[in-house]
Amino acid sequence: MSITFKVKQTLHVPQQVAYKSLLDLEAAKHWMQGLVRMERLDDGPMKVGSEWKETRKMFGKEATEHFEVMELQEPEKVVLRCDGTKGTTGKGEFLFTYEITSSGESTEVTLHGEINGLTGIAKLFGKMMAGTFKEACAKDLDALKRYLERLEQE
Repeated sequence: MSITFKVKQTLHVPQQVAYKSLLDLEAAKHWMQGLVRMERLDDGPMKVGSEWKETRKMFGKEATEHFEVMELQEPEKVVLRCDGTKGTTGKGEFLFTYEITSSGESTEVTLHGEINGLTGIAKLFGKMMAGTFKEACAKDLDALKRYLERLEQE
């Protein structure tokens, strides 16, 4: 059974800017909470199959997770997969589907999060932590909003 959550944020930037920002690993250092480093595992523009390792400081410790781009529909959708078996988590699969819609002067980003593959105590812990995942993702989208809107004003 999947553990799911949803987060929405309205950004006062064009849809294309929001879309590209979700794939701009270099710029993530300017807004992503607790980011220590990003390590791209391939070259060239982001595409389906692109992979990277993302290290963040969480709860006082560094945690590294392995991400892969699963789907791109420019400028409406970005789907990322975090393979927990290849990172600090050690288990599970985390899917992050970003739907990006434009409405006049603003863009709405809706993140659908899904956690799969947890068993036993990890599954129970995952259910309890779903709120924490949702909160962390909401804070990331808030930080992205502030960063992008500040850039648009410059």
